[in-house]
Amino acid sequence: MFELRVVSNTPLNGIQDINVVAETFLVQIGYIPKGYDPKTQAENVRESVPYRLFMECFMSSASKAWAVEELAALLGTTKPTIYRHINKLKSMDLLESVDVEYDGAVRKGYRIRYGDLSKAWSFTEANIAMAMENYRKTAVHFQTLAQANR
Repeated sequence: MFELRVVSNTPLNGIQDINVVAETFLVQIGYIPKGYDPKTQAENVRESVPYRLFMECFMSSASKAWAVEELAALLGTTKPTIYRHINKLKSMDLLESVDVEYDGAVRKGYRIRYGDLSKAWSFTEANIAMAMENYRKTAVHFQTLAQANR
């Protein structure tokens, strides 16, 4: 299932602080909820598991595939928490799964699609275009039905 929050926004090109850009972008696309209040010992969004997962793991080593167990240990959280955040990113088509070796076994790992967020975003855009086209078709059909029922 593809899911992404789309809001009117201004490009963040004039901002040079990567953390400001990241936090704003991740809230805009719905990965981190607006007004997010970490339920952990994190004092702010940037110390939270979803932010750190995205920035410290996926973005800092975009081509590296991470096992869920590795991510949970690194971020000091549980596997279900990691899966919850991975699933959000997967629903936006930003992550791909690849096999990784962890603790001597081959496991499913995750990384930014193509190891490059800008390339991964092209998949997100394609999904948005398809979803919008389907909405348009439904709106046209709905209008046709409404006219027929007058």
